[in-house]
Amino acid sequence: MIDKPIFTGAATALITPTTPAGVDYDALGRLIDWQIEKSIDALVIAGSTGEGKTLSIAEHKEVLRYSAQRIAGRVPMIAGTGSNETSVSISMSQYACEVGADALLVVTPYYIKATQNGLVAMYTMIADAVTKPLILYNVPSRTGVNIEPETYLRLADHPRIAGIKEANSDITKLATTASLIAGKLDLYSGNDDETLPILSLGGKGVISVLSNLLPAETSAMCHRYFDGDTAGATAMQLKYLPLIRALFSEVNPIPVKAAMAEMGWCENFLRMPLTPMEDAHKAKLFELMRAEGLI
Repeated sequence: MIDKPIFTGAATALITPTTPAGVDYDALGRLIDWQIEKSIDALVIAGSTGEGKTLSIAEHKEVLRYSAQRIAGRVPMIAGTGSNETSVSISMSQYACEVGADALLVVTPYYIKATQNGLVAMYTMIADAVTKPLILYNVPSRTGVNIEPETYLRLADHPRIAGIKEANSDITKLATTASLIAGKLDLYSGNDDETLPILSLGGKGVISVLSNLLPAETSAMCHRYFDGDTAGATAMQLKYLPLIRALFSEVNPIPVKAAMAEMGWCENFLRMPLTPMEDAHKAKLFELMRAEGLI
């Protein structure tokens, strides 16, 4: 149930800098500071882009604790705490609340392919167990399960279920969802190439991969739309489409990790089974980044 939005605008789904020795906390801290200096509206820590599912439990907890301390309330921190095992998600969500996260991003259980009743039971159990608001994350291309529009409506009255990150790419279902949850849950785009379409359906913003590279610009695109400059926001969406496509030419976060390494923010190191970007895709990505003056 909406009290006020967790954030409005762009939240960066932040990468987690890693090396063969472990998480690079110095690089993570620099990235957090830079994102905030560039006026990002919120930060998502240890989500899909942050390789949360390849971190150990101990690493995941330390990344959340360190990030909350470094962010220090300057922008909302949204902790990625979902799991395919509900008790694990509850434990990680409770820990995130304890160390200072402002909200929780909880993906649907992957591989298990829960029923809609199972999703309602799971999200209700997690929301009952925590003190901070939840954003439900629907990404069926990764998890194999889709949250149906009517299921959101069943969950909307829970006082700690506040929003949706939608990445199902089905505009008809998105429109149905938007009509059912209006005034009950906040809607966020989970795909950079659908930011403006979802804002036009009443969305509050985007949880973005692009904003790892372009935090100020991604935020500005959203706020131009909110300020009534639809043409300006649309022009930005269309301008960045080639770069967005390049950032998803291989499974996320492979391309964005390569991009951030090329910008000097981190090593281009990924946890297995993620592997480095293919040369042809990387060449195209870097060509587009040079055109934007990023490298």
